[in-house]
Amino acid sequence: MQFPHLKRPTLKRMTYLSLFSVYIALCLNIAFFHQVLSLFPLNSARNILVFCTMPVVLFCVINSVVTLASLVKLDRLVIVLFILVSASAQYFILTYGIVVDRSMIANMLDTTPSETFALLTPQMALTLLFSGVFMSILALWVRVKDAAPLRRIVYRTASTLACVIMVLIVAALFYKDYASLFRNNKELVKAINPSNSITAGWSWYVHNRDDNLPLVKIGEDAHLNPLMRQGKKNLTILVVGETSRADDFSLGGYARQTNPELAKQDVVYFPHTTSCGTATAISVPCMFSNMPRDRYNEGLAHHQEGVLDIIQRAGIQVLWNENDGGCKGACDRVPHQDITQLNLPGQCIDGECYDEVLFHGLEEYIDKLSGNGVIVLHTIGSHGPTYYNRYPPQFRKFTPTCDTNQIQTCTSEQLTNTYDNTILYVDHIVSKAIDVLKAHQDNFTTSLVYLSDHGESLGEDGVYLHGLPYRIAPDTQKHVPMLLWLSDDYQKRYSVDKACLTKRATQDASQDNLFSTLLGLTGTQTSEYISADDLMATCRGRAL
Repeated sequence: MQFPHLKRPTLKRMTYLSLFSVYIALCLNIAFFHQVLSLFPLNSARNILVFCTMPVVLFCVINSVVTLASLVKLDRLVIVLFILVSASAQYFILTYGIVVDRSMIANMLDTTPSETFALLTPQMALTLLFSGVFMSILALWVRVKDAAPLRRIVYRTASTLACVIMVLIVAALFYKDYASLFRNNKELVKAINPSNSITAGWSWYVHNRDDNLPLVKIGEDAHLNPLMRQGKKNLTILVVGETSRADDFSLGGYARQTNPELAKQDVVYFPHTTSCGTATAISVPCMFSNMPRDRYNEGLAHHQEGVLDIIQRAGIQVLWNENDGGCKGACDRVPHQDITQLNLPGQCIDGECYDEVLFHGLEEYIDKLSGNGVIVLHTIGSHGPTYYNRYPPQFRKFTPTCDTNQIQTCTSEQLTNTYDNTILYVDHIVSKAIDVLKAHQDNFTTSLVYLSDHGESLGEDGVYLHGLPYRIAPDTQKHVPMLLWLSDDYQKRYSVDKACLTKRATQDASQDNLFSTLLGLTGTQTSEYISADDLMATCRGRAL
C-alpha cells in the first residue's frame, strides 16, 4: 500500500513571519500572561486595554526581529531558536516556578547527568515535543515564497515601520502603567519569551568573562600619611544613600523641612552634585572606582580594585555594613556583612529592614578598633516603589501618603509626601551616624561623608522611579545629595578651613570626587590620588 507524499504548504514570506511571530508572542508567553494577571487585576477598562496591548507589543518586537533576520536569510533559524528556547523556558516556569536569569543559566550548566535525567518526565517530553519540536519542524518544512526584489524591500520596511508605530502608540498611551508594573515587579520581565533566555545567556557570558580576567590592582604604593599616625586614631563613616534625590533635601533649598536633624549638625552640603549613573549597579561601583563617569568602564570595574582596597592597603581597617541588596563589587575584598540576614525583630519585614539596623553592633566594633577605621553604611534609603516601607511610623510626618506599590495610582501630593517621609528618615540616619562619631571623639578624630547613588522621578512628565539611560534621564534622577561633616578636632588637627570648604560646596561636584576625597580625608597617600578631585584639597592648611 502506497501513501501519497505530503504536499508542503507554501506561504508568502511576510505571512510566514507573521504567523510564527503570533505563535511565539501568544502561545509561548502564556507563563508571562499568567504572571501579569496575578499582579495586574483586570478591574477597570484601562487595565483591560493595557493587558490587551501586551501581546501586540510582543508580536511587534518579535516580528521586527525576524523580519530583519530575513534580510540575511536567517529568519528560519531565528524562528526555530526562538521557538525552542521559549517552549523550554515556558515549561520550566509553569512547572517549577523558576526565574530565567543568569544564575539559572549557571545552574543549568552545572547540572549533573543524573539531575538532568530526573527532570525528564512524560509531561516534559510531550509539552516540548508539541510546543517546541513539532512547531520548529513545521517552521522548517513550510515552503516560503518571496516577492520580487523591490516588493521584498517595501514589504519588510512597511512591516517594521508599522510595528514601530504601534509600539510608540502603546508607549504614549500606557507608559505609566507599563513602567509601574515592571518596576514594581522586576522579575516579571524574566518571564517574557524569548528575551529572558537571550538576556540571561548573554549576562552569564559577560559575567563569567569578566570573572575569568585577573584582578587589576591599583594604588599598590598606598601608605598612611605620617600625620594620621600621630595622636588619636582616625575614624570616618561613609553613608551611601539609595535613591535619595537632591531636589527634596531642605539643606539644598527645598521648601519643606526634610532635614531638621542635619540642619543642627553643622554639615557642609554640596547642592550641585551629579551621579555617575541612574541605577545602583552603575553608580556604586563607579563612585568607588578611579574612573570618572565619562570614561567609566563597567566591565573593567568588575575586576579592578577600588578606593576601599587602596585605603585598606594603607593599613586602615574597613567595614561595609549592607542594607540594600549588595555592594555591586565595591566591598568584595574588604570585610563586609549583610545586616538584613540578622532579621532583627521590629526592624525587618519580609527580608527588608529599616536603615536603623546598620547600627547594630557598631558601637562594639568601634570600641575594638585597634587603628584608623573607615565604616561604610549602605542604606536602602528612599528606594521605591514601596516608599511607605522605608521609614518607621513615627516618621510619617507628611500626609496623606501613598501606601501602595502602584504609585501611578496615587496623587502627586500623596507620592511626594511619602517620598519626603523617606528623606526625613534618611536625615535621621545620617544624623545618628554623626552622633555615633561624636560619642567616640575622646578616642578618635572623626569625619563623615554622605552621598546618594542616584536620584528618583516622582511622576514628573509621566516618569517614575529611576534607571533611564543617562543621556535622556531627567535631572531628578542624576541630581544627588552629598554632604561632609568634620569634627572640630579634625578641622583643627588637619588645618581645614571651614569657610573655604563652605565656599567650595557652592561649586559643581559629582560622584567622581568621592575617590580622591576619601583618600585625602583618611590620609591615604598614593599615586592614584588626584588633588583636583579632592573636595577638601584647597581648604587644608597642610597637605595630607
